[in-house]
Amino acid sequence: MNKAFSLVMVSLFLGTMLSGCTALEDNSSSNTSNIIDVPTWEVGENWLYTFSTPEYSDDTAKLVVASDDEENGTSYMLSISSLTEARRHAVLNHNPFLGRITHNDLSAYENGIPQPVLSFPLELNKDWTYTLFGIEWSANVISIEENIAVIQASSTDGSKLIYSYDSEIKFFRTFSWLDVENIEQLKMMFVDKGEGHTGDVYFVRGGDLYANTWQSNGPDLEIEDSFLVNDHPNDGEWDEMIYFLDAECGSGSSSISLTLRDHLSATALFRAYGPGSSELGSLGTIPYPSEEYTLTATFTGNSMLRLIFAGGITQTWTL
Repeated sequence: MNKAFSLVMVSLFLGTMLSGCTALEDNSSSNTSNIIDVPTWEVGENWLYTFSTPEYSDDTAKLVVASDDEENGTSYMLSISSLTEARRHAVLNHNPFLGRITHNDLSAYENGIPQPVLSFPLELNKDWTYTLFGIEWSANVISIEENIAVIQASSTDGSKLIYSYDSEIKFFRTFSWLDVENIEQLKMMFVDKGEGHTGDVYFVRGGDLYANTWQSNGPDLEIEDSFLVNDHPNDGEWDEMIYFLDAECGSGSSSISLTLRDHLSATALFRAYGPGSSELGSLGTIPYPSEEYTLTATFTGNSMLRLIFAGGITQTWTL
């Protein structure tokens, strides 16, 4: 009886050991093969993100796959579900993940060249280089677990990108750009994922034309400036000129007067603000801009004005 019991216990022990070894082997196999491959996007797939920057108020945009046959069938077109948001992103230029996105690496185009912000297949310690925001980055996969890979990229000036790719949503879960002073210049946070979007979607190809900020604490200030509207280098004339405007006046005698005139001296934009008034984060458009524009403004007291102008060419898809 005791001998039989001993044999049973030895068998159970050996069985437990073998089971444990099998489990360890399975786990080891799972870890060594923890590689994330490039996904396939479908037209109508979409992602809702919140974008935060230090200079502008947060905005939320739905990015939608409008097409999968760009660049001779090698790229997607990533658009926005709102024309207003598409214009905002074109003039502020803080979202690099719009427009053409390559099939093979989900690379975003910058200055006409695909930049591999992601480099598939993603695996631990993989490194590569690319350019984004006009900065050269050296990237490395610092963590990969299940469906999420975390990548850190650094530049020679000490700036950093830290972002995560989630294979379940097939795009970024987070994306953060920290400058050399550790100030977060861009934060992109995933909110929701959808499929089969229907309706019109938009991409506005933007080009910087003019930007300036004036801060007056008195005495009175008068400025005059001008800028030239040249065509897009590849796509010709702009459909419109998009402007972003921030204006704030203090109390007392503070005021701002702003006029923008075209080359025929026709008024294209006018604003006047009195004490205590403000207009923040406004977007507007001026159709078919061309040639030279002249800007004049007067300031009294405590006042601030920020203006950004960009050319825009709008593409629309109906899904």
